[in-house]
Amino acid sequence: MASKRHDRAQLNELLYQALETESGGIKIYETAIECAVNADLREEWQGYLDETHRHHEILTAVLTELGLDPKARTPGREVVAHIGASLVKAMRMAMAAGDPQAAELVAAECVVLAETKDHQNWELIGHVAKNSSGKEAATLMDAYEQVEKEEDHHLYHTKGWGRELWISSLGFKAVLPPPEEVKHVETAIGASRAEQAREQMLKKN
Repeated sequence: MASKRHDRAQLNELLYQALETESGGIKIYETAIECAVNADLREEWQGYLDETHRHHEILTAVLTELGLDPKARTPGREVVAHIGASLVKAMRMAMAAGDPQAAELVAAECVVLAETKDHQNWELIGHVAKNSSGKEAATLMDAYEQVEKEEDHHLYHTKGWGRELWISSLGFKAVLPPPEEVKHVETAIGASRAEQAREQMLKKN
């Protein structure tokens, strides 16, 4: 039996929002790849797009296993869909303005905004799994363990790309690929340490 410590209806809402976040993430990465000027960044995002497709499949299976309809709509899920579509529209606006470097910056920021929500979704799924018991907890934990590290990469590495691309656009020397990428960052602490190490990395270049 599932633990009674959590609100099942709100867990369902989290899962619906998480699935919608992954659906929107696919469109966001497809558009961001179009905006990418830097070849390394384009390759990075292509890998993240492939992983996002897999995350969507994993979550669809989770909902089905827990007796939920993956196509069900909720007010919260509609909000997530609206935000995702707005991020895609923002990137399209940037591309239409005709400055490829500016569009690339917008794309990096849109990816970070989307991945901030995505990362939190999976942290919350992990929290429920770790503080529950039974088949439901096992299902959530299995999904969480498959996805967690990849979500860390998506968020922290793209934040690094966005920062360094901005620094470069301002006329300063940037670390590209960013320190987060070079040091294979997987945690918030690691991301902070990588950012702090950028000055030393600049001196070596």
